Amino acid sequence: MHPRSDSFDQPPSLPPNTSAKRDWRFWLIFLSLTVSFFNTALELCSVSTALPTIVDDLHGTQFVWVGSAYALAATAFVPLSGSLAEIWGRKPVMLSALIFFAIGSTICGSATSLGHLIIGRAIQGVGGGGIAALSQIILSDLVPLHERGLFNGMIGLAWSLASGIGPVVGGALAQRGQWRWLFYLNVPFCAVAGLLVLLFLKLRAPSSTLREKWERMDWLGNFIVIASTTSCIIALTWGGVQYPWSSARVLVPLILGLVGLFVFIVYESYVPKYPMIPFSLLSTVTGASGFLQTFVMPILLICIVYYLPVYFQACKGASPVASGVDGFGIAFTVAPSGVIAGITVTISRGYRIQLWTGWVIAIIGLAMISTLHADSSRGIAIGFQIIAGVGIGIISTTTYFPVLAPLPVSSNASALALFTFLRNFAQVWGLTIGDTILQNAFSKRLPDDFTSVFPLGTAIAYSVIPLVSAIEEPLKSEVRVAFADSLCVLWQVLIGVAGLGLLVSLVMKALPLHTSTDKEWGVNDSGSDKSLLAQRSLEKSRESLV
Repeated sequence: MHPRSDSFDQPPSLPPNTSAKRDWRFWLIFLSLTVSFFNTALELCSVSTALPTIVDDLHGTQFVWVGSAYALAATAFVPLSGSLAEIWGRKPVMLSALIFFAIGSTICGSATSLGHLIIGRAIQGVGGGGIAALSQIILSDLVPLHERGLFNGMIGLAWSLASGIGPVVGGALAQRGQWRWLFYLNVPFCAVAGLLVLLFLKLRAPSSTLREKWERMDWLGNFIVIASTTSCIIALTWGGVQYPWSSARVLVPLILGLVGLFVFIVYESYVPKYPMIPFSLLSTVTGASGFLQTFVMPILLICIVYYLPVYFQACKGASPVASGVDGFGIAFTVAPSGVIAGITVTISRGYRIQLWTGWVIAIIGLAMISTLHADSSRGIAIGFQIIAGVGIGIISTTTYFPVLAPLPVSSNASALALFTFLRNFAQVWGLTIGDTILQNAFSKRLPDDFTSVFPLGTAIAYSVIPLVSAIEEPLKSEVRVAFADSLCVLWQVLIGVAGLGLLVSLVMKALPLHTSTDKEWGVNDSGSDKSLLAQRSLEKSRESLV
């Protein structure tokens, strides 16, 4: 295969308006997707609050890997999930993802050591990444692109609810010594979602032999992307925490990982007969713009979600649970604004104005947050994050459309797998960027009277937070100011990141949105599993010769 040389967008022809019937079975399938997504989001958001208690109970030192093991697996195995779904069918891959998540949750709940817990989190991550990717892929099989904004927004509401109550639930269970139930409660959720998928998700599947399916798997491509992603995330996890950023133990895996990802892109463009990530996904200006915006948005969101609680705890004296409540401003505005943006896309059949508006609002919100100082009122801080949340919510729902509009509906699975991969990978980069900026800025701003008493460590900012309330004045006020000023540096950097997102969005073209779903993967009303795979493969082969 060879990448096409044209750099302009040519929207695919739009088939007649066809989509799945919105009967009771459709809504049960949609419910299963929403429940699955809510389950993974709730667990992800609640563990961070309970982590200090978990680490104390299990007496471990490698606590950073509790989150990183999940992020690594959830990111690295997403492309494989999309590839498996394209070749083996949506239902078996979705059920497998739910099983992995349930097994990982059980292992975590029964953990007797931190290493035991980390293994469970990695298995959870394989399932969680698959659930995120398959939820989007299955939705694309059921709902045409021009109507999908509303449904994406509804799934976003599940995320918003989970991100809002997750920290509170995690903190409450941790305070009662019942943190294991954060993991055990996932099992019945997975069972309900799995039963709904098993009984009601009846989509057409490829009618090919086991050997043909095996030959279509891009094994080398999967190995390269999994190994490269793992190498990058290991480096990002170690950097500034376990080893200095200048250490070879950080630089070597980071460089190898980035080079590996570049090799993966080149390999996928030229070598495999059935590439996991076809070059056509990135060969249009609009599609490339959409994917870049997809990568930028999670950096903003994850930094606000993680580091605004630092502001409330260090500068306003809030407890971990109270700081989670103070973060409701963004948790409960991202999804509603996303739903509204999705509705406007459905009505207008356009996405550019929404994205431009979202980036501008996000920049304004971040600029307001950057003005917060140690003595700013809590109400002002909450109000500013609401504005940023509105902008990010619009972006989070709408980046979906420039990614898919330039592509034929037959490319949904690979495009959405890459979409999910970039979102997950960007969150890891966002946390790393935020942590590096905060630690460096804070260590430079700490008063000498404080550093002479408390030795500086690699995680000085986080180790100081519990001590702030016990420090005597005027040193206490000086430390609070150091926190506020250091966070201001982070918010200013994020303004630049959001500005990059806006700049990239300006090159998008106004392409028509698909009004039909992929017939090969539509609802199987007749009960037959025959598909159009052979015909589509022939068409792709002809296209590659053009």
